[in-house]
Amino acid sequence: MSEIHRFDADVIVVGAGPVGLTIANTLGLHGISVMLLEKGDALIDYPRAVGMDDECLRSIQGIGLVEQVQQHLTPYHWMRFVNASGRVYASIEPRTDEFGWSRRNAFNQPAVDRELMEGLKRFDNARVQMSTELQSFEQDKDGVTLKLSHAGTPQTLRCRYLVGADGGRSVVRTQLGVGFGGFTDTSQWLVVDIRNDPLGVPYIYMHSDPKRPYVSVALPDGVRRFEFMVWEGETEEQITAPARMAELLGKVLPPGTDINKLDFIRKRVYTHNARIADRWKVGRVMLSGDAAHIMPVWQGQGYNTGMRDATNLAWKLAWVVKGLASDTLLETYNIERPPHAKAMIDLSVAAGRIFYPRNVFKAAVRDVSTWLLNQIPAVKRYFSEMRYKPMPFYSEGLVVHEKTARGNSPVGRLFIQPRVRTQSGEVKLLDDVIGTGFALLSWGADPNYWLTPRSKAILAAMNARILTAKPVVQMQRRVDISDATEVIGDEQMRLKDWFGEHPGSIVVLRPDRFVAGIAYPVEINERLEAVAGKMGLNVDAARQPASTTLQEAA
Repeated sequence: MSEIHRFDADVIVVGAGPVGLTIANTLGLHGISVMLLEKGDALIDYPRAVGMDDECLRSIQGIGLVEQVQQHLTPYHWMRFVNASGRVYASIEPRTDEFGWSRRNAFNQPAVDRELMEGLKRFDNARVQMSTELQSFEQDKDGVTLKLSHAGTPQTLRCRYLVGADGGRSVVRTQLGVGFGGFTDTSQWLVVDIRNDPLGVPYIYMHSDPKRPYVSVALPDGVRRFEFMVWEGETEEQITAPARMAELLGKVLPPGTDINKLDFIRKRVYTHNARIADRWKVGRVMLSGDAAHIMPVWQGQGYNTGMRDATNLAWKLAWVVKGLASDTLLETYNIERPPHAKAMIDLSVAAGRIFYPRNVFKAAVRDVSTWLLNQIPAVKRYFSEMRYKPMPFYSEGLVVHEKTARGNSPVGRLFIQPRVRTQSGEVKLLDDVIGTGFALLSWGADPNYWLTPRSKAILAAMNARILTAKPVVQMQRRVDISDATEVIGDEQMRLKDWFGEHPGSIVVLRPDRFVAGIAYPVEINERLEAVAGKMGLNVDAARQPASTTLQEAA
């Protein structure tokens, strides 16, 4: 085989942060040869992101590592906004679990990153190479050739596809020549992480004091984070000096606290940015995570948005590398993800402006407005339950919309994840039953009765499971169900409620659990054909067994 056609891996991922680690784990799970390259000698060992949402935790569930990660989380971690007088003017306390998990979780990022790294050891097809710096790359019609420095020694690697998950200063993005438009906030913030939490109180408190806004965050493992606004003219050297640190912390800790006894992890000044890449896919090279977007921290969505990128991209890479789909499928990544990332950036910017207005008058207007709005129960619920959070919605891409447009259509949205009962009597979250591929899920009807040979071939090429949900009390009755259809019990009756809200009783679920289409049984063949066309599905590809569960895959 000539050198140009030799591949060291099907996919090379640059950057061993949470996004790169998640992509590598997903590819490993799907049997794809993947190399993860990291510039550093080791994973970063200090706290960075502090909030993980339910969508992110569902993604970690999808790569079979949720049990390992949960020990590093504090679920149901509320966020409270406090004004200068001490009044809580907004409290974000979502208690819903429609995606299977707590909607807000505090977490220890270095510990979670280590679990993700450890997870790669499950796969013989996944390799990690630290101390490796990307120098340059070139792509051609068949692959990408990388020039690297590995521990100071030149190295050349070749892959079919390259993913840049190498942070806000991405070398991959820079060498692609992709624009990174947006703005840098003029304000700076001092982050102080402390071991042996001197306060111990739970939750996140956002203190909106115009004199000096600050944040207090309780994290797992007895870590406390403080963030203080840095005023113009203050340097990092000045504000981190012992005397100034004692002054800052003296205002947020109980009187008499001995500052010298605090066990500091780090003290660092940083600037907020709001930027997004012009393109997320150029030929065989893709951008993900901070390489594609960065945003202010005020809604804790930078980490979570990057994890959504990883979940959207990785399974598509797997399908294309296996020859089951064309590059059309990868193009949907560039179509689907940027609009939602932009919505999250806008939300984070808006939240920051509410949290730290630059003058006393604006702060007073905010305080009066929020007091009035809190008297309206519907408005209070809107904020406390995080209904303002833009949920991912794909208006284009790998979605086949209903013929009659509806504002509450589920197509292009994340499907719910209730608990279901299996035939063996086990109660599991839905994704753990579906497995790693597509699914055709119905309520109270047997899809197999309506499927044509062509549709069955499409589903086989999709590596899809065919399931029907029933009330638990009806699970053992199969007079209406063929042997080719799996029956699951609707343990919480949430699937019945979900289907009751939409015109259609069968959904086509993607591997990332977004709804690709919904149909009545008599329409399902048409819908499957449209989904197959949207992803460039190779229906004649070698047949695979139905999607495995995570336990079987691992």
